[in-house]
Amino acid sequence: MRSYPLPRVLTLLCGLLLFACLPGDGNVAVDPGNPEPVVFEVPKGASGGGLGAKLVREGLVSSEFNWKIFLKRGADASCIKAGKFQLSRAMTMTEILAALCGPPLADDVPFLVVEGWRIRDIDKELADKGWIEAGQYADVTTNKSVEPPFPVESPTYEGYLYPETYMVPNGEVDVKRLVARQLETFQERFLSKHPDGFGKRTLHQIVVVASMLEREEPKPENRPIVAGIIYKRLDRNFGLGIDATSHYKLENWNDRKGLLAALRDENDPYNTRLKPGLPPTAIGNPTLASLEAAVAPQASEWLYYLHDKDGNIHPARTAAEHEANRKKFGVY
Repeated sequence: MRSYPLPRVLTLLCGLLLFACLPGDGNVAVDPGNPEPVVFEVPKGASGGGLGAKLVREGLVSSEFNWKIFLKRGADASCIKAGKFQLSRAMTMTEILAALCGPPLADDVPFLVVEGWRIRDIDKELADKGWIEAGQYADVTTNKSVEPPFPVESPTYEGYLYPETYMVPNGEVDVKRLVARQLETFQERFLSKHPDGFGKRTLHQIVVVASMLEREEPKPENRPIVAGIIYKRLDRNFGLGIDATSHYKLENWNDRKGLLAALRDENDPYNTRLKPGLPPTAIGNPTLASLEAAVAPQASEWLYYLHDKDGNIHPARTAAEHEANRKKFGVY
């Protein structure tokens, strides 16, 4: 075995173990190939030197000794703020200190977009919390002011704003950023699962039908049956007669007087009692269950359906059977 003089061995070790040979070197990272974000919290009243142990536990610096030597060599830690910061093990101590002296992460809070909510409902909830000006979210989503990650045929983003709990800043929400996240979530949760498209149906048709399923059928397991009936009526040029579409433009979804007026409005494009085909946009933002039901409708003999007062579905094959169900269950 070839032997080396001790000084050369030490030189080789210094090359391999830079931390040990150059303590406090602020230009060396613990793991340069690992940019995975690490949220690091600086407690109130913590000093720069006192953060060493916590930085070591998080794997952000190699040792307390190195961190303290780094600071003693002139790095000014007096600017460090309390709060949460996004760091990584690929950052050098110089970069870590700069991040800790920068603005902390916002104290995000959860914001729930409820299944089936319309653009107007999301806008109202954000405005009621004082996070946006009323109409700000509606303006961005109806005018499609955010570039979508996939083509959207619809004139607005109604139906594509995936219902989910999103973490947002507690105080003022960046509307465009929230909308972009909703569109990305729609793509990740649903659209990415269908790379080959939807056969003879377009994405727009799928989303509109899914939004109706969300409102029409309370039981997810029945939605494929309802989807099959809707498509059958569309393909036969039958009117859909889905009253949920006439609720869509009402400020209050459950406004009974407003609904009766909408059902008589021949100029309302959302009146599927009087207008053939699908409404121009979705009537809310559907869940994955409704979207998948719209993709995979269940074939059946049914052409009509209604729900009783308990929400149970009663399908029918003919207009006469449907009328008999109306009388039996008192639905008009």
